[in-house]
Amino acid sequence: MIVCVCNNVSDKAIRKAVEQDGVRTYIQLQRTTQTGTCCGKCSSCAKQVLKESVEAYEEKMLADLQDLAFA
Repeated sequence: MIVCVCNNVSDKAIRKAVEQDGVRTYIQLQRTTQTGTCCGKCSSCAKQVLKESVEAYEEKMLADLQDLAFA
């Protein structure tokens, strides 16, 4: 889904920014993807997608570490 219409940023692009670019904050997201830098109407949705993406990524990393610990 498109989160930021002004800059054509999707939820997938936000997840990619979290996973590949190390984005963890909304300011980092704005700098990396330009999300929310025009009209700002997307900011609440973008923050929610960012929060969910960071949580999912951190859970995945923790699970991977636990798998390594028991290997």
